[in-house]
Amino acid sequence: MPASKSTTSSRRSRWWTAANRPGAVLLLLLLAGCSTTVSSERIRTGAEVLAARHFDLLRGKRVGLITNHTARIDTMHLIDRLMAEPDVHLVALFAPEHGLRGTAAAGEEIQDGRDVRTGLPVFSLYGATRKPTPEMLAGLDVLVFDLQDVGARCYTYISTLGLAMQAAAEAGLPFVVLDRPNPLGGTLLSGFVLEPTHASFVGLYPIPLVYGLTIGELARMIQGERLLPGLEHLNLIVVPLEGWRRTMQWPDTGLPWRPPSPNLPTFEAALAYPGTVFFEAVDGSEGRGTDAPFLQVGTPWANAQALADTLNARRLPGVRFEPVSFVPQPRSGAPHPRYEGTQLHGVRLRITDRRQFRPVVTGIHLLHAFYHQAPPTYRDTFIQRPDWLARLAGTQRLHELLRAGTSPERIIATWRDEVAAFQKRRQPYLLY
Repeated sequence: MPASKSTTSSRRSRWWTAANRPGAVLLLLLLAGCSTTVSSERIRTGAEVLAARHFDLLRGKRVGLITNHTARIDTMHLIDRLMAEPDVHLVALFAPEHGLRGTAAAGEEIQDGRDVRTGLPVFSLYGATRKPTPEMLAGLDVLVFDLQDVGARCYTYISTLGLAMQAAAEAGLPFVVLDRPNPLGGTLLSGFVLEPTHASFVGLYPIPLVYGLTIGELARMIQGERLLPGLEHLNLIVVPLEGWRRTMQWPDTGLPWRPPSPNLPTFEAALAYPGTVFFEAVDGSEGRGTDAPFLQVGTPWANAQALADTLNARRLPGVRFEPVSFVPQPRSGAPHPRYEGTQLHGVRLRITDRRQFRPVVTGIHLLHAFYHQAPPTYRDTFIQRPDWLARLAGTQRLHELLRAGTSPERIIATWRDEVAAFQKRRQPYLLY
């Protein structure tokens, strides 16, 4: 016999209440009858776990969903699964950078509109506003977040996460995060911890550039450490992964790679991204407009062979460098790449051991090698956008150290203590 409306409402109320207590995620798993046994054969995302529970957290609710093309359950999109659930009322969609379909270029504003498949309103969180407004949230009972992150602080999906958490708290809405793997794994921590004076949409929290948390763990830390104001009373619920271990990188999960944005077409590009993203700030190219974005970098003046020889002599772990020349051209996701139509020279990264590869360390060595090869007339302007470099790195110190002639090893050593402190600080929020 179906439960009465009051019984069902009471049961859902217990879910919401339980989710705010210490150890709430484990309690939710136990209440749902889900196994916490680690499986090396099958990784299930938070969305898949919730689907297996017949979306119990969302039954009878008017749901807003922050998502994009990465939110799949098997071959079906989460939007379609929710639309097919008779007791779940999906009423609004919210799109981050790159849009609901993940095809917009970096920095391209997303417009409000309607989803052509479902007819639902789509509210942009990367346009005139980057935080859901009260008008967008009007009539909702719960706000759900399901986006595939890449594990780098400068990737804007985690800024969307925090601002949406704030909006939900202000509106008194429960906020449900459907957890997904960190493609870089859960053990690698690297890069400067962001200084508050350099906070922006490409770096909103005082965390390292590579922070080693899943999106659900990060949400817990944002609230628990008060990395943003106004979250003390947020009803945060994380639906954890099943079968994922901290040592797993994306290829270990067995899940298909769905590019979270057009210029991260492969896992290797995402792995290199936290280091080669620094080249967005220089007078050169990070490889957009080519078939290897973030896996090759270059400038018009570089001596490619000399750079490759210099970098290979340093024997950086898990990577070798090949001299390369390339010409950026317009393509999907990069309609107007920098140095369009100009031949550039530099290096192509060949990742030989993904577990040993250190993206941010490699990025520092790349910057150093290019900076010191630059002819005198180019050296002072090689860091073309110092403010952007400070936002990406999280500090002005990187630019200052490069200009002072500091070795890559000494630059890397400067973040050791702050990363160690972060590692201890994040411990209470780990789920796996």
